[in-house]
Amino acid sequence: MFFRVLATRLASTCSKAGTVPEATPFRKWVYNTSGFNKYGLMHDDVLYEDEDVKEALRRLPEQQLHARTFRIIRAMQLSMTHDVLPKEQWTKYEEDVRYLQPYLEEVKKEKEERAEWDANN
Repeated sequence: MFFRVLATRLASTCSKAGTVPEATPFRKWVYNTSGFNKYGLMHDDVLYEDEDVKEALRRLPEQQLHARTFRIIRAMQLSMTHDVLPKEQWTKYEEDVRYLQPYLEEVKKEKEERAEWDANN
């Protein structure tokens, strides 16, 4: 559990939205230790779905949403059979795209603007 939290925090520190942080040996180790990549999942597939994430998912293009759903269903099926993907199909650190981050940042900015508007009016 500790490594999954650490992996999520380290992996989420991006210099700009939609990019993966610079690959250092430690970051790669933490990413691979987290385990979600063994099921073909990406970082944004395993985010806790709070109100902001749900709204960002609603704004996601249909094709990306279907791809995300496919990855999650495949991961659940693999988990139920106590299996993982072959190593060549694991999500690699360099290939993990933060597809949800631009939408999530947009939602958070809108939320902040709404709170500021409500405070001033």
